[in-house]
Amino acid sequence: MLLGIIKKDEGEISWNGKAVDRKNVNFGYLPEERGIYPKTKIYDQLIYFAKLKGVSKEEADKEVRKWAEKLKVNEYLELPAEKLSKGNQQKVQFITAILHDPELIVLDEPFSGLDPVNTEILKNVILELVKNGKYIIMSSHQMSSIEEFCTDVLILNKGKTVLKGNLKEIKEGYPANRISLSTKESSEKYIKELGLEIENSKNNEYEIKINDEEEGHKLFNLLAENKEKVLKFEIKKPSLNDIFIEKVGE
Repeated sequence: MLLGIIKKDEGEISWNGKAVDRKNVNFGYLPEERGIYPKTKIYDQLIYFAKLKGVSKEEADKEVRKWAEKLKVNEYLELPAEKLSKGNQQKVQFITAILHDPELIVLDEPFSGLDPVNTEILKNVILELVKNGKYIIMSSHQMSSIEEFCTDVLILNKGKTVLKGNLKEIKEGYPANRISLSTKESSEKYIKELGLEIENSKNNEYEIKINDEEEGHKLFNLLAENKEKVLKFEIKKPSLNDIFIEKVGE
């Protein structure tokens, strides 16, 4: 509905007081499913997509080369899309969403199919766009990505809103429920001495469930009294992943 692909039954969609449509709002869209032409050269189709958005050929050429360099796909510009890996196809599709300098950008599962190196490249570009004043709506099931990028969240369950608001404020409304602990030697006996539950442990690194922060302070004091070498000790609020499971799990 936001992108004008299907008509809304009721309500309004506006951006800065203007109805959101292709005439009023310059927006970019990265779909989850790839929409590039497999047999066509990457350069040719990027120029084509830019011209569809009203960009001159000269400006399009400049923008295509700039973003291809940033996203490390410049060496593939003369190849047909089918010759590229899924990750590089995803980066090309991302370029189609931003090369016309949109003010509003909609990203649907932007990191789908990317390896860690390409994920980092795309992350840096998204952060740069935000820094330059672009407004981004991101849809994702990777809660770690949402936590990293988003200031405001909305969780839907079967089309109904189950949680929305500022992410920091939402998390502050939850009590601390975990400790992330790393020690030089095994600390299992001290954790068990306080009757705390270890969720995960390996190489003297522990994820520990707690009911409140006081339990965390007791554990820290116990480790200090016994001169345990603590490499990391963090009392944590529930992650967005935990909150999602709580709200949608049933």
